[in-house]
Amino acid sequence: MEKGEKDPKRWTIVASQYVLREPWLTVRRDHVRQPSGVEIPDYWVLEYPEWVNVIAITADGRFVMERQYRHAMGFTAYEICAGTAEAGEDPLEAARRELSEETGYEGGEWEEFMTTSPNGTSMTNMTHTFIARGVVKAVDAHQELTEDIDVILMEEEEVLRLLMSQQIVQATMVAPLWKYFWDRGKR
Repeated sequence: MEKGEKDPKRWTIVASQYVLREPWLTVRRDHVRQPSGVEIPDYWVLEYPEWVNVIAITADGRFVMERQYRHAMGFTAYEICAGTAEAGEDPLEAARRELSEETGYEGGEWEEFMTTSPNGTSMTNMTHTFIARGVVKAVDAHQELTEDIDVILMEEEEVLRLLMSQQIVQATMVAPLWKYFWDRGKR
């Protein structure tokens, strides 16, 4: 569908009410009508800020990986650097900031890699993933008080093994990592 073209499948919002407004999450309840006339009085929408991911690779080819406890899942997970863009912040600048804050790594050559919807059914945001090649340890990490992140440098094969053994489970990180390895012919 071309931009500006009317979507014949678009739902009509009959009424909308904000239930929760917090800096990291806003919850909205919409009463919607589908083109068929069917109405859904309680359709829940989660409004999140834009998210960013960084596949960061050092000059000697090692991945800058993180391990941190994820309370909702109840376990410590392997991850790539990720975070939230501030209101009005460019996703690339947010990604650079997050990598520096969480890991202390900076610099390198950056490219936009892919953008995905975490869950288009109920979430309004997108996840912007960047690849940063040739990053170097430049500063001490400045993690937020709520962050307890272990930074680990890993060889490419180690990261691939973590993916294959489902030890990296965050979907918005798994998808770009698999695409990275697919593009490199490691299927």
